[in-house]
Amino acid sequence: MKMTFQPKKRQRKREHGFMKRMRTASGRDILKRRRLRGRKKLSA
Repeated sequence: MKMTFQPKKRQRKREHGFMKRMRTASGRDILKRRRLRGRKKLSA
């Protein structure tokens, strides 16, 4: 059986990247909350 996590950089960026987050209102809320918490990395 193969491992369940098959990493792909492009796919990860498209699904969970900064631009994807900025596109929706809820995504912007996520970034806002992460900024308030003082995250170094906001998204993938």
